[in-house]
Amino acid sequence: MNPEHIDRRRLKSDMKSVVRSAQVGARAMTALYLSLSLILSLLSYVGSARGGALSVFLSILTTLVSLVLGAGFVMYCMAILRGERAEYLSLFDGFSIAGKFIALYIVQISLITLWSMLFVVPGIIAMYRYRFAEYNLYENPDLGVFQALDMSKRQTMGYKMQLFMLDVSYFGWSCLASLPVMAESYLYSFEMVAVELGSAPFLPVLSDRQYLIWMLITGLWRIGVSLFYLPQYQCTELGYYETAKSTSGIDPNQFCAPAPDGL
Repeated sequence: MNPEHIDRRRLKSDMKSVVRSAQVGARAMTALYLSLSLILSLLSYVGSARGGALSVFLSILTTLVSLVLGAGFVMYCMAILRGERAEYLSLFDGFSIAGKFIALYIVQISLITLWSMLFVVPGIIAMYRYRFAEYNLYENPDLGVFQALDMSKRQTMGYKMQLFMLDVSYFGWSCLASLPVMAESYLYSFEMVAVELGSAPFLPVLSDRQYLIWMLITGLWRIGVSLFYLPQYQCTELGYYETAKSTSGIDPNQFCAPAPDGL
């Protein structure tokens, strides 16, 4: 394996052109994806306000559907990166491998959590180690969950720091998209400290309806900001994946056998 140094700035510039050339608008697809995710979040909150087993079921269901929609969005970005036409319905392509993708997500989160229990740094390294697992699964649906993870482990050798720097380059956009939520968390933490010190609460208690409106406002803010960076970011990360895949020396066909031992 001979990892390459990826010219991040040049790749990001190239991906801007790719996003603009999409036959089905990338911003429109992003808006559709995030709008559906927002609707699911609102439904989950409404269900949780009622309590009971139904609220738990609805929360789990909406979370899983949001994850699968995210997979469909990545598949759309894969298509436009290759110059293929991807219709709006391609957002639902993830449902064709929903079971396997959800299983991969659960295993991946479990592994990252276990590594994080040792210390923060091993957890971060594990997060980047398995970064390409889902992409392997999207390209080769016949792969097993652990096979996709093992391929990612090999593909990311020599690219973890480059992926980290890619994330850092978009950190400002991520913070801007999350600004209302960050402000809410800061104010809540500040009030908790004030209460502990004996001061009276100064933030009003929102009713369910008011909090639902707040969720809608923050969700629309996130959508508006994400339109300007999310498609390019996703396509750029896929560009890293394509480079890592070509230099890893891995033949996907060799994984169409029993899953390898160890991760």
